[in-house]
Amino acid sequence: MEHLLKCMKMIGDDTIQRTQLTHRIELVKSFQLKKGMKVLEIGCGQGDTTVVLADAVGETGHIVAIDIASPEYGAPITLGEAAETISQSHLGQRIDFHFETDFLQMPFGEKFDIVVLSHCSWYFESIELLKNYLQKIKQVAERICFAEWDIDYTLESQRAHFCAANIALLYTAFTENDGNIQNLFHKTQIKELMHSEGFSINFEQTVDASYLQDGLWEIDYSNYLLNEFPEVPTKIQSLIHSYAYLMNEQSKPPLSLNSFVLCADL
Repeated sequence: MEHLLKCMKMIGDDTIQRTQLTHRIELVKSFQLKKGMKVLEIGCGQGDTTVVLADAVGETGHIVAIDIASPEYGAPITLGEAAETISQSHLGQRIDFHFETDFLQMPFGEKFDIVVLSHCSWYFESIELLKNYLQKIKQVAERICFAEWDIDYTLESQRAHFCAANIALLYTAFTENDGNIQNLFHKTQIKELMHSEGFSINFEQTVDASYLQDGLWEIDYSNYLLNEFPEVPTKIQSLIHSYAYLMNEQSKPPLSLNSFVLCADL
């Protein structure tokens, strides 16, 4: 943990980053990487998972980390600032960052051992786009490791995060924006998509993420959005209000949703 924290750009103390890295370490353990592997990470963001992947593949391994967002995206630390700090760290030589990069348009002259999509699928505008990604992934690797929030929550305390995500999704549906939540995919939908594209799932796991700060962040953001909605149909407005009541009136302090992991081979 300590050597990973030294790779990250931080503002203030390391409490948030330490918590986020703890979760990424558990996710990457489930990916079962080996030393020397070449990994393509789609949707790398600020590199929380990237550094853990680079640590897992060792000095002889390599990570190509791509994201469609610009280096200026993100606050209070941008993607570019985060990547620059990582690149100057002891893990930097193992990682190539590429921002403003559309995977579907990116040429590849090499094969990868694994392609990783970790907590990035909610950014996808449609299931069709995700399907297109899987079709191209088959050209560059024979194994995929996929992780995302599990909307099939098991604790009442996770309900608020679920409701917040739905409010954010509804906002995106009725406004033109590139918000973080464009879709809420259920794990069964992802499994069916993988099977339809010829992947066989050989590992599935639920990873505890209830202790992460993300649920509270999403709740705060969704409460802000409640005053920003454009005019929507009456039934949709009623649905939004229902989610808001469920989000803000649960009896227990909110916890984040868990994550699910799917690993599959061609």
